[in-house]
Amino acid sequence: MPTALTERPTRAGSDFAELSRRINEAGLMRRRPRYYVLRFSVVGALYVGTWVSFAFIGDTWLQMFTAVVLAIVSAQVALLGHDLAHRQVFRTRTASERAGFFTGNLANGMGYGWWNDKHTRHHANPNHEELDPDVSPGLFVWSKRQARIAQGIDRFFGKYQAQLFFPILTLEGLNLNWSGIKSVLKPGLKHRALEATLLAIHFVAYAAAVFLVLSPGKAIVFILVHKALWGLYMGSIFAPNHKGMPTFVGEQQLDFLRKQVLTSRNVRGGRMIDAAMGGLNYQIEHHLFPGMPSPHLGKAQPIVREFCEEKGIPYHATGLIQSWREALGELHRNGEPLRNPQPSKAL
Repeated sequence: MPTALTERPTRAGSDFAELSRRINEAGLMRRRPRYYVLRFSVVGALYVGTWVSFAFIGDTWLQMFTAVVLAIVSAQVALLGHDLAHRQVFRTRTASERAGFFTGNLANGMGYGWWNDKHTRHHANPNHEELDPDVSPGLFVWSKRQARIAQGIDRFFGKYQAQLFFPILTLEGLNLNWSGIKSVLKPGLKHRALEATLLAIHFVAYAAAVFLVLSPGKAIVFILVHKALWGLYMGSIFAPNHKGMPTFVGEQQLDFLRKQVLTSRNVRGGRMIDAAMGGLNYQIEHHLFPGMPSPHLGKAQPIVREFCEEKGIPYHATGLIQSWREALGELHRNGEPLRNPQPSKAL
């Protein structure tokens, strides 16, 4: 696939409005309160039940299995926070934020305000190297252009980023926690005091529970297993959605519909994938209609795909393994300028 979007679309204007009419006529933007009551109840029960089981199991290496379960449950809690941030659950900002502070700061030690701001900017300009924080250059380079300007340690990681991608994802859980802490250490964050208080409660309670039940050695391993698998799971959910899809820089002429569809990838796989990815496997539909409740995304998919076919807009969907293969393949190609730098021309 190309790594940059530069061409002006052949059709713009009211295409998205036309698609929106079809979606609304199908009733897919209506709220699903019963669904979310059930989902919150199940995930909440699993979260509390996992910690209760942890307390009863006691000081044993078998707790590493509990850490695996907790990683999965933590990701499901985070996915609920994602739906809250997009107001799929509640109509009002206040209710969404209050519940988001619970799922983010208190339950996972993850700064809800920081993540919400970052994710909003991603949705506004997906895969834009200058505006989307998810493709900002760092340890990974998301285009050959970024590879050519990489400096320091980023050059080493960029060379082997396809091979290092999943191992580095094991650090994502700790990165999410640290990013939340950093967000409350500097002024400017709305509800800073509340978020800082909830983060402090989370980390104190988390550390107390782990070190009171487990010996120090087991406790440290438990934390590492939990955070590593949580980060790996979270990265495996979000990475297939955009990585390896076209990126662009500067001013671009794509309308909203094409900007969202051309930079997103759907992941096929049935109900198990739907549950594991929290509906985000329908990434195209989610980016077009971020306020759509997640159980409606699968129903919107054939409508959106048919519409894209009518308008001649490429619509990309693939299986989970193939989505990872495509993302890793593009990462490897992007690192080529670092593995084989061109000799500088003599003056």
